[in-house]
Amino acid sequence: MNMHSEKPITAAEQALVDSFLNRLGSLPGDHTITALRDGYIEDIKRDGLPTRRVEAWHYTDLRSLLKAVPQDLVSTGASSIEPLVEGSDVFSVINGMADAGQAPGGVDVGHYRDALSDGSAASRMTLKGADDVIGRLNGALARDGLALDVADNAQLENPMEIQVVQGGGQGHVRFPVSIGEGAKGTLIERHVSASEDHALVSSITDLKIGDNADIVWVIAQERGLSDTHFGQINIELGAGAKLTLFVANSGGALVRQEIHITARGEGSELVLRGVNLLGGESHTDVTMTLDHLVPDCVSSETFRNVVFDRAHGVFQGQIRVAQIAQKTDARMACNTLLLSDHGEFSSKPELEIFADDVQCAHGATVTDIDENHLFYMKTRGIGERRARAMLVKAFIAEIVEELEDAALVDALEARFEHWLDHHG
Repeated sequence: MNMHSEKPITAAEQALVDSFLNRLGSLPGDHTITALRDGYIEDIKRDGLPTRRVEAWHYTDLRSLLKAVPQDLVSTGASSIEPLVEGSDVFSVINGMADAGQAPGGVDVGHYRDALSDGSAASRMTLKGADDVIGRLNGALARDGLALDVADNAQLENPMEIQVVQGGGQGHVRFPVSIGEGAKGTLIERHVSASEDHALVSSITDLKIGDNADIVWVIAQERGLSDTHFGQINIELGAGAKLTLFVANSGGALVRQEIHITARGEGSELVLRGVNLLGGESHTDVTMTLDHLVPDCVSSETFRNVVFDRAHGVFQGQIRVAQIAQKTDARMACNTLLLSDHGEFSSKPELEIFADDVQCAHGATVTDIDENHLFYMKTRGIGERRARAMLVKAFIAEIVEELEDAALVDALEARFEHWLDHHG
């Protein structure tokens, strides 16, 4: 870990350490897990939270931005909510503790706390690198989550929605997910708040997709206005697998969403789309790494960002193509509507290519609404406020509508429209 600081420990860092100490005796785990937890919290005590000097956190100075950490107590009023898509099979994690519920055919759902208790979770608690602060926090403090195993050739008739509902305080959860060969379905990972109390949540999903599977995975983050959200999804793609990953951030005061993808199987395909709606004085950072390790894989990543008020957004996207990964086709784009003179958006797309027979490209744009488009609509009797709202919605809808499920498209667009109506 290369995060070194000679400064005294901050109040937030001390609060995280205290949270760990307060949980001693109540955290599930055998000796192996306990040793890992102790090591992770000692790393945080020694090195502190990352600053701008840490390259992976250059645009998100966590040591400065994380001002306060809520107490390790949570309200008791939280409960599951209506699913994003009607008819979904819902599984809930309320205030950090999971309810496995009744799984549909072809799916086995268990508690992550069982893997912590018997020590089998140790293999999943490895860090993504020296600067993996989310991995350390989650590894030290996670109590539960859901373990999902989708059988080979399973066909999910309804979307499966995992709800992470937090009613203030802290919640740290993990989701190991295994998708069998040839399986097909839609899974929704949804993060919401149950109260206006300050909450801090870390959530890690480890998603392994088998050969020739076809999966749609949606991450919908709608935390409260004062909340801190640390999300991470780690993905491995098998041969011939297709993953459509849709990431939507429309909440939280301080958000870091990490996406780490490894294409390990030849002929795999990744379609990554994202929408970030930023308002107030929020700070949202989406950081992505994608490793192409084998030949003949395709990836496409597009993010659309809308910035109001004094919000600050970040997109860091790095694609690495190994020497053996010939015939790779990888393309990445980040497009931002900056609708305030006080808002900011930082974009850092990167390509690292060691193969010579590839097609790779990246690009980033930042702009306001085109005045010509606005003028065109105003000349047709549409008021300026409504015209601007229509253009912003069209900017987002262009990538949402790439999803093939009409019910899912309608549900996401309804959530985005609700957000825009309150911020536009």
